[in-house]
Amino acid sequence: MYSGIIVIVLVFLVFLSLVTVQQGTVAMTTIFGKYNRTLRPGLNFRIPFIEAIFKRISVQNRAVELTFQAVTIDQANVHFTSLLLFAVMDDHEETVKKVAFRFVSDREFMATLTRTVEGSIRSYVASKKQQEILSLRREITEAVKGNVDHMLEDWGFHLIDLQINDITFDEEVMRSMSKIVAANNLKAAAENEGQALLITKTKGAEAEGNAIKIAAEAEREAAKMRGQAVALFREEVARGMSQAAKEMQNANLDTSVILFSMWTEAIKNFTEHGKGNVIFLDGSVDGMQKTLKQMMALSSTDFMAKALALF
Repeated sequence: MYSGIIVIVLVFLVFLSLVTVQQGTVAMTTIFGKYNRTLRPGLNFRIPFIEAIFKRISVQNRAVELTFQAVTIDQANVHFTSLLLFAVMDDHEETVKKVAFRFVSDREFMATLTRTVEGSIRSYVASKKQQEILSLRREITEAVKGNVDHMLEDWGFHLIDLQINDITFDEEVMRSMSKIVAANNLKAAAENEGQALLITKTKGAEAEGNAIKIAAEAEREAAKMRGQAVALFREEVARGMSQAAKEMQNANLDTSVILFSMWTEAIKNFTEHGKGNVIFLDGSVDGMQKTLKQMMALSSTDFMAKALALF
């Protein structure tokens, strides 16, 4: 009978001495309230009734979502939603001792952590204007990470990531910001439209100026060529008339025939190509003789030059 009792007591003591530690956690033991050792994952043995499990600490990643409000330097309320991801730095004995004994409970630790993060963000936001906040998401995150990560290291933790998921303002502020954005968009659109119109008009004016310049150049070239053609024509006419006059003089003929021929050719040209009225001179015998005498009287070199100028 006594042997059975002894066996039962021994089994009971063995049962009390066995401790199972889950994967991803470590267990801290104390003897009479003083830290004794750290139990690793798996089956562990302890001294029954003397060695007690003080705390089980998870070395896995832990996440906490924070929702709070901050005020900018121009008194605008900003609402933040952030996610904090952290974990125990390592499972070394000194590290887990910090984690186990720095705070009374996990509740006090989480309260301190969340208040620290909120305080860091509020302190940063308090030095900025509301228009700057939305564009400073990365800067806010980096500033808070620097403060929180240093503090967590003293507690045996390290900060893995801090994300600011949402930044919003009061409804009235959001409406005013929307109006400002809409006004800025309208202003930018008007400026772009004005610049486009200015470019269009400038290009049109440049094109018109170039067209006028090209037309003027073409007209000048054409006038030059016409002048050269007229000069060449006059030169050839003068040369032909001079040669014809010399030949007629050598043949003892009257050179007035040349003037008469020029006159008749001019009349013929006027009637064939002219668009106006043709005025005929006196065609009688006396009139013709008078005209010939006048033309002969003007058959000097000056007259020849003037007559050639008509052509």
